[in-house]
Amino acid sequence: MDNRMKLVAGFIFAGALLRLLPHPLNFTPIAAMALFGGAYLKDKKLAFFLPMTALLISDLLLEIYNGTGFHSTMMFVYGSMAISTSLGLLLRGREQRATIMVASLLGSFIFFMITNFGVWLVQSMYPMTGAGLRDCYVQAIPFFRGTLMGDLFYNLVFFGGFALAGILAPAKVGSRH
Repeated sequence: MDNRMKLVAGFIFAGALLRLLPHPLNFTPIAAMALFGGAYLKDKKLAFFLPMTALLISDLLLEIYNGTGFHSTMMFVYGSMAISTSLGLLLRGREQRATIMVASLLGSFIFFMITNFGVWLVQSMYPMTGAGLRDCYVQAIPFFRGTLMGDLFYNLVFFGGFALAGILAPAKVGSRH
């Protein structure tokens, strides 16, 4: 494993461990780990595998620690993460503030739409009607703030930290190719 891959993997696994610390509701690095991995891991399979594995490990630890690591909508969370990784793949070679911010916002919105659709579909909190789906999304709006702010913050930390590492230790970060 080269230095660049070690650094990217370190950021991703550090992000997964941050989920274990107390944090505001939905203010987590999940989507940022995926976007960052997609943008910077050379091997596309690894770009999906590493963030998913980090998420799975943190979910296992959360389950052991407080019983909140797994729930009925996890497939929607992991699916959203795969989409964020795909957005990261599209960012490759275009990692600039504006493109990262747009990808981050898009990832937040996609996560909100998919995971709340999952809540409506697999949980019995809302009736299986159009009005029930609408109510599910409306009730989830307060949670979206944490998702949005967490994604923006952690993308700043991951992408900014990686750029800083490239300035401070360019030989360690290396090039994309």
